[in-house]
Amino acid sequence: MNVWLLAVCVVLSGGLSPCVWASWRGTASQRLVAISLAGTIACAVFLLTAQGFRRTSYNDLAFVLAVLAPAGTLVFARFVVGEGQLPVPDGEDSGSREG
Repeated sequence: MNVWLLAVCVVLSGGLSPCVWASWRGTASQRLVAISLAGTIACAVFLLTAQGFRRTSYNDLAFVLAVLAPAGTLVFARFVVGEGQLPVPDGEDSGSREG
């Protein structure tokens, strides 16, 4: 085991544990932050694993996760808020338009 893989173990145990706890026990906003942070930590874990095993092909997985994790956070936020509970910007009427 080299230093990179030791860093993976430390980041997984120390970084993802609070994220899992917050996603199970927190409020909706805390869960959203925890999922977003977990995506960032997972990306770092994949990059550290690629360095530890000296496999540059593993970097691709980290880069794809870096692109898709924010999109997953937005989807989660959409499901938490719900369809009918979206705030209406000022100056717009939430009712039907007559014309």
